Amino acid sequence: MSAYVRNSPFSLRGKSILVTGASSGIGRSVAVECSKAGANLYITGRNTERLNKTMSALEGSCNKLFVADLTAEDELRILVQQIDKIDGICLCAGINQTVPLGFLSRKNVDSIFETNFFSQIELLRLILRKKLLNENASVVAISSIGGNYVFTPGAAAYGASKASLLSWMKTAAKELAPKFRINCICPGQIDTPMNKNGQITEEQYTQYMNSIPMKCFGKPEDVAYGTLYLLSNASKWVTGSVLTIDGGTTL
Repeated sequence: MSAYVRNSPFSLRGKSILVTGASSGIGRSVAVECSKAGANLYITGRNTERLNKTMSALEGSCNKLFVADLTAEDELRILVQQIDKIDGICLCAGINQTVPLGFLSRKNVDSIFETNFFSQIELLRLILRKKLLNENASVVAISSIGGNYVFTPGAAAYGASKASLLSWMKTAAKELAPKFRINCICPGQIDTPMNKNGQITEEQYTQYMNSIPMKCFGKPEDVAYGTLYLLSNASKWVTGSVLTIDGGTTL
């Protein structure tokens, strides 16, 4: 709790938060910052080694780790069975592939949608059916400016999956209010392993970075701080919103 005042509206002290995709990037940063704010964490991801690395970075002694592939129905259900009542969820799991339309197969599209969209909404559906959300709980979904405000060649499937997630969450926000709050964050280009996968050259990487008004890529913690706000009582009158964190890319 060293970084946050205990009675601050931004504190998550006493809250239990579930973070998907916590093994790296934005998900890891969200989990770490939530733990600094006093939350007890449930973290999940597919990579055991990386998830353990996240676990070791968390503050507090009541955090729990679950290695699970949320696209696998059995593993998803087992995860939900092991969760107690929670006060917040951050849906961070996501994958990306850059594939031109002429080479984009149904298999590519299905793979991206399974991780970025279907597994996330199915997790939330199961949690709602089992009544695991405490009243006034907050759900934050990590969407993207891609597919919502920016349209990049080769990213049709990724953009469509993120746009679908945003649309679904806005409907959920209206349906589930006032009991629960549902919001989305749309990051721009964030400096994560997923965005350094060798699919673009170093020259293209630098060129894109220089096109951003802030002249740099965002850091995972930039998104984590926005997530912390939406999970906390500081945003108690915020639902159905989209928080864009993109260094000015969409200006």
